[in-house]
Amino acid sequence: MPKHYRPAGKKKEGNAARYMTRSQALKSLQVNLNLFRRLCIVKGIFPREPKKKVKGNHHTYYHVKDISFLQHEPLLEKFREIKTYQKKVQKAKAKKNEELARLLLTRQPTYKLDRLIRERYPTFIDALRDLDDCLTMVHLFAVLPASDRENLEVKRVHNCRRLSHEWQAYISRTHALRKVFVSVKGIYYQAELEGQKITWLTPHAIQQVFTNDVDFGVLLTFLEFYETLLAFTNFKLYHSLNVKYPPILDSRLEALAADLYALSRYIDASSRGMTVEPKVDASSSSQSNDRAESELRLAQLQHQLPSSEPGALMHLVADKEVEEDEETRACKSLFKDLKFFLSREVPRESLLFVLPAFGGTVSWEGEGAPFKEDDESITHHIIDKPSAGHMYLSREYVQPQWIYDCVNARIILPTEKYLVGRIPPPHLSPFVDNEAEGYVPDYAETIKRLQAAARNDVLPLPGVGKEDLEDPQNLLYAGFMSRTEEIEAAENKKTMAEREKQYHEELKKELKKEVTGSVVDDVAAPVVEEGEGEESSVPDAAQIAQDTADMPTLMMSRKKRKLYDAMKIGQKKKSESVERIKQRKKNLKADQ
Repeated sequence: MPKHYRPAGKKKEGNAARYMTRSQALKSLQVNLNLFRRLCIVKGIFPREPKKKVKGNHHTYYHVKDISFLQHEPLLEKFREIKTYQKKVQKAKAKKNEELARLLLTRQPTYKLDRLIRERYPTFIDALRDLDDCLTMVHLFAVLPASDRENLEVKRVHNCRRLSHEWQAYISRTHALRKVFVSVKGIYYQAELEGQKITWLTPHAIQQVFTNDVDFGVLLTFLEFYETLLAFTNFKLYHSLNVKYPPILDSRLEALAADLYALSRYIDASSRGMTVEPKVDASSSSQSNDRAESELRLAQLQHQLPSSEPGALMHLVADKEVEEDEETRACKSLFKDLKFFLSREVPRESLLFVLPAFGGTVSWEGEGAPFKEDDESITHHIIDKPSAGHMYLSREYVQPQWIYDCVNARIILPTEKYLVGRIPPPHLSPFVDNEAEGYVPDYAETIKRLQAAARNDVLPLPGVGKEDLEDPQNLLYAGFMSRTEEIEAAENKKTMAEREKQYHEELKKELKKEVTGSVVDDVAAPVVEEGEGEESSVPDAAQIAQDTADMPTLMMSRKKRKLYDAMKIGQKKKSESVERIKQRKKNLKADQ
């Protein structure tokens, strides 16, 4: 009898009992494929890869326990109830009873994902660890246009935009932003909250186009879950600052697309706990009356926010004693006492998010701005193209890349290379470890020296390498050492060289004795020349080293050896690409 034979009706064992295919799962749950996908997305259930695929390689497998969890999911019954209710609406429309159809639509059952959020993320740290995809998805749909074809409603786009602005306002308020990189795909941000590094991608502020090769039904299901997750996270973060959530914003600033600025004012006012009543002068002019009414409305909405200088309201740092680490203090004071003004062509939303996060005060060109362009206290004017307007001598005109490079370097870089009309230096990614990659760009070396100068550290000159530092004579010429120190260093170096030479000779003699002593044979050795026998008895040191290096590889299993070979191939490709970059750099210098 074959070993795999099992009589009919006997209980299954092994992979056949632990896994089932997707078609079997659909049959067990009695749902269609779309509903099954929705349930798997919101519950966090994903396909598995069993070691032995019983039904074949062309099937998708799920764990039996995961499917049993779906069978007892209350959301499944709610989906069935909604489907049954939609059939009633369709029946009313088929009978041309529009009034009944409208009445049924107003009473349509709804569901919430709050319980699933608490189930999948027992602690707040778990939710922060899973925010990368969530933030990327929400920021993507915040810039997409509403579409009836893709079932993307305007209300949903506005909700994504509101959630993304609330997240950015909190990160800017707490100075938790760490890295920024502008790429072709968009702008990468990295923040650090409670020891967790969160990285997300924000699209550029351009017209987005829908593509036909993307299933927006699946994306909208993910978005539905991510909206709830981000709302829970924002609620927790805002309450940690003693700020009520959801925030109440000034409708005038919202109409002017200044949501982030309005959120910043709301957080700053709520965290300070201001309760001063604004005064309205009835005998003032019509312009002052309009401004007083606007401030009164804003005060009522924002818990009695007093009228103050707009520039002061842009400071997102509350006078609250909190424990801040060294990195947060460095980010908080990077653009301290600097005042920025943004032109129309620069990415306004990105800079309004980045600059206050690093202690800067910022305004822009347009209505609702905290201060105007002719303010004499402006220190930097961010502009991306030469302007034919009035140029102020009291400020510096720089490109937006200067802001991002200063943020990544944590120092105020010189603005000569970033002036308007010049080609800026390369925008280096802060997510790449140049030392690990094996190639350090020239501008990275320049930034490293500027950082060392800011810390008052001493680095070797650009022409001084490790070989020069080891030679005391070169250090003497470079002016690093005195004559007495140079003589002492030279004597120490000579002594160490002699000891090293003596050690190598002793090691060679010991190796000879071991080899000649181990070769003991009853048969007489053939007569050879003295030099020839001495040469053949001493093994090659390079060969011994190579055999010693290959020993761990020979002891590996086949699977680990293939993985090791793949790693070596990857390292070889990386070194070849570094060599190509260096050769290209040499060719460019030769052409110049």
